[in-house]
Amino acid sequence: MEPKTTITVLISVLILAGVFGLGYAGKGGTVASVQNTTGSSTKTLLTAPESFYDFGIISMKNGDVSYDFTVTNPTDKEIMVSTLVTSCMCTSALIIEPDGSTKGPFRMPGMGYVPPANEIIKAGDSRVIQVVYNPNAHGPAGVGRINRFAVLTDSNGNELRFEIKAVVTP
Repeated sequence: MEPKTTITVLISVLILAGVFGLGYAGKGGTVASVQNTTGSSTKTLLTAPESFYDFGIISMKNGDVSYDFTVTNPTDKEIMVSTLVTSCMCTSALIIEPDGSTKGPFRMPGMGYVPPANEIIKAGDSRVIQVVYNPNAHGPAGVGRINRFAVLTDSNGNELRFEIKAVVTP
């Protein structure tokens, strides 16, 4: 490769690394709120007292683990949740209705049919979003650190993201 090409490729890689690194560094916090797809904050619509859970060390031999996140509509209007998807096929999500029944499972788009959520959360009401991780989904190569997401989207395109982490052992 010519020196000019090498320098151009190196600069491009550094710029991309910086963009992705800054985007990831902005994630976190303990209170989740809906944001639109452009990334700018909207008035808080759906809220969650927590948007992150770390399972710590989990074993493949013990099977699935799950965590329940609570979503609340603090507004005076109904909010329609149109979709709930996950970041990987090893992760699924369920909407737990107030009566204890479930809707889902919702999984990763592009890997089979993902039904629409079409869940109306009335003013002042809450729903539980149960995120389930299957540590055996990736087979023996699936040991180590994992970081997965479940993303709830309302009918206006606003998103609420839940993150789970773990260290998977055999």
